[in-house]
Parts: sequence; C-alpha cells; structure tokens
Amino acid sequence: MHRTPLSLPEIGIIAGTRAAFGAGVGLLLADRLTNDQRRAVGWTLLAVGAVTTIPILVELLRDHPEHEENQRRIAGTPPSQPEYVS
Repeated sequence: MHRTPLSLPEIGIIAGTRAAFGAGVGLLLADRLTNDQRRAVGWTLLAVGAVTTIPILVELLRDHPEHEENQRRIAGTPPSQPEYVS
C-alpha cells in the first residue's frame, strides 16, 4: 500500500470537504424522503462517519513523533536517557 503523509490541516480540509459533500447530497435528497426515512439515513451516515474516523485517528496518533513519549507517560515508565560515550 502506498502511504502519503498528510499534515493535520490537510486532513481537516479532507474531512471538511467530505462533510460538505454529504450535507449537500442530504439537502438535495431531503424533499424525496419522509421524516422517518430522513432520520434513519441521517443516523446511519453519522454512525458510519464516526466509525470510519476512529481508525484514521488511531493511525494518526500512532504514527505521531511523540507517540513513544506519550505511551511511556501512560505506562508510567521513565523516558530513556541518552547514552554518552566517553
């Protein structure tokens, strides 16, 4: 799999455009659905968006340069000391 590093602002732009696209489609279809159908579709899309965001967030946090330090802090282990060679 080819990986492309993205900055947080780039990820924000991607997320924003996905949200705008979804909202636009929802507004276009709003008058074609009953209230119950619209609610069901809305909750389903919300759930799918949340569930698909979790793995992305986990991957971003895991690959972050401070990940090792954060994991050490959570585990309660002291940071590694640099070795000096004399």
